[in-house]
Amino acid sequence: MSVPVRPAQCFARGLLGALSVPGFVLVATFVGFGGLLHDLSFPLGAGLLSTLLIWALPAQVILIGGLAAGASLPALAVAVCLSGVRLLPMVVSLMPLMRGPRPRLSTELFCAHFVAVTLWVEGFRLLPKVSPEGRPAYACGLGSGLIALSMAGTAIGFYLTHTLPGPFAIALLLLTPISFTILLVRNAREPVDWLAIVLGAGISPLAVNAPGGLDLFWAGVGGGTLAFLIARHMPRRRA
Repeated sequence: MSVPVRPAQCFARGLLGALSVPGFVLVATFVGFGGLLHDLSFPLGAGLLSTLLIWALPAQVILIGGLAAGASLPALAVAVCLSGVRLLPMVVSLMPLMRGPRPRLSTELFCAHFVAVTLWVEGFRLLPKVSPEGRPAYACGLGSGLIALSMAGTAIGFYLTHTLPGPFAIALLLLTPISFTILLVRNAREPVDWLAIVLGAGISPLAVNAPGGLDLFWAGVGGGTLAFLIARHMPRRRA
């Protein structure tokens, strides 16, 4: 007789899963974001709320920087939305693992909010080890833990900004893309995974000046799509 899966237990396991190397990289990254808030005289509470509601560091930097520069709110809203478009392919690819055997729209929308670079990579690594019934709760726990760590890093950076050299605080913002690249390489298993990484890296310089700041979006989607098409039309090895 199978033991019923308890959502609360899976949620707690997801929270503990956030206490990993990628999670602590997020803390260091958001320390830099907290320093940016302080330098721009932006309220800490509003910065923490941006982490909770937006949960995408490039979009948060666009929002905070735009508000500090006096940009109009409609223009900032469009810029933040365009920045978030890059996460759509991540949501689409990870959702089959997060939705569980009995999908519910409300649960899927809630899970989708947590999808960012770190959860996308860690989700593919951790969710297959969780029973299908417990995956939605586990994904929400993992996302909640990562957001909590990021908010803690934001507060730490805000209050310690005077002790951090300016260039060092700015360099911390680069930890997430560096960590993301390392995690992609670590999780690559099939030849198509390596092909997508190589093609995406090759397309990146060509997409640097893409309109709307969608360079990473086109590099990622373009490299992944090309890798998929090439792998699909390559002759399969016979067993």
